Amino acid sequence: MYAHALLTPQQMYRADALAVEAGVPSLTLMENAGRAVAEEIIRRFGARPTLVLCGPGNNGGDGFVVARYLAQWGWPVRLALLGDPSKLKGDAAIMAGRWAGPVETFGAPGRAGLIVDALFGAGLSKRLSDELVARIRETTVPVVAIDVPSGLDGATGQARPDAFHAALTVTFFRKKPGHVLMPGRSYCGETVVADIGIPAKVLEIIAPTLSENHAPDLPVASAGQHKYQRGHAVILSGAAHQTGAARLAALAALRVGAGLVTLASPKAALAANAAHLTAVMLAEADDALALGRLLSDRRKNAVCLGPAIGVGSATRAKVRAALASGAAVVLDADALTSFAEAPEELFDAVGEFPERAVVMTPHEGEFARLFKNMDGAAESKCERALKAAALSHAVILLKGPDSVAASPDGRAIVNTNAPASLATAGSGDVLAGLVTGLLAQRLEPLKAASAAMWLHGEAARKFGGFGLIAEDLPGLISSGIAQNPLL
Repeated sequence: MYAHALLTPQQMYRADALAVEAGVPSLTLMENAGRAVAEEIIRRFGARPTLVLCGPGNNGGDGFVVARYLAQWGWPVRLALLGDPSKLKGDAAIMAGRWAGPVETFGAPGRAGLIVDALFGAGLSKRLSDELVARIRETTVPVVAIDVPSGLDGATGQARPDAFHAALTVTFFRKKPGHVLMPGRSYCGETVVADIGIPAKVLEIIAPTLSENHAPDLPVASAGQHKYQRGHAVILSGAAHQTGAARLAALAALRVGAGLVTLASPKAALAANAAHLTAVMLAEADDALALGRLLSDRRKNAVCLGPAIGVGSATRAKVRAALASGAAVVLDADALTSFAEAPEELFDAVGEFPERAVVMTPHEGEFARLFKNMDGAAESKCERALKAAALSHAVILLKGPDSVAASPDGRAIVNTNAPASLATAGSGDVLAGLVTGLLAQRLEPLKAASAAMWLHGEAARKFGGFGLIAEDLPGLISSGIAQNPLL
């Protein structure tokens, strides 16, 4: 159940404490952690002069263990300690006593082919030396971080100016939010999670609500099923010269498995849409009244509003008609911006029927316009998305290289498989269509949002990088599904 859970630093401290209560000595946990880091180092690097930088706490204690194992295995190792060795306490002091080599004062790195960052990890409490950080960066040698690179906030992924950039980060038991949220993810390099003997059952007590996204368990069509049983998605189109975004969303909804997809189009845009579509059906819907009549057919059970439909009162009316219909609703782009001056009006309309699935898919700019009173300076992206979900009564899919899907019930999922090539025009329209198509198949809204994020990223990854455009994505969705090990 918690295989992909993310633990905040405070939750990880509790996991350690619960493991000790369950009979695992804390000294054993530290020994296992240090050995695990040393083993990951020798898997990736040939023997070379290695400098282990140890801090005054338990992260430094792990570093003493790393140094001991590497020295036992024949590596040339130096160890430098930040602070006075006589002031070390607890397990860190014991591990320092087991280190047979000299303990250098904290200074210039000297000659080193590898640096192990065992300074502070997630427990960073003081600023690193500017001179030391500068000299380490000048060496350009790989850095291996224990837990998280020093200077990086394990809870939010935010980095101090003096944070280390690691080639490899070895953490323990479960990842932290800082390992997967940007910019933290880019500071960690390759992140490895090591088993150090903490019983998995402690997660049942901690009950973490954050997790990393993974290959979804998708709806599978049965032999006796007909198309209406797979759901009927409706996508709203913009005016005649603004139809492409809605077509991208419609094709994505169809490709992800919705049994039918209808593009609801203003009369003036029907010809433009008809010229580009085959399997997607067309319906005329010039205004909110027409949209309401279209959605009165209860077989049309999911609707997407936003991609290039225009900003203003007409769009607000269409959103209210969609919310009144009982269908699952995806609100993107213009549908969100249309409520920037009166967000409470939207939130109240969503909250009138809390059992109805609503997913909002803002990028950071749209999020700031809709949730303008939310101070996020010291909060993680997960916390901001969760606050927005609670306020709006909807699942929030806050887009970006570290897209977060957050539910009003307090759960949040961070996506990590999206390549940089997805930063292209129309990519978000495809994502909105994927969410809509999955909602049409009656996936719970948080699952629909998280599955859409993963499929979106996997499709782009399958393309291979350079040259990706949004039109490529719907046709690649089946490749992502084919790789799903759960099917």
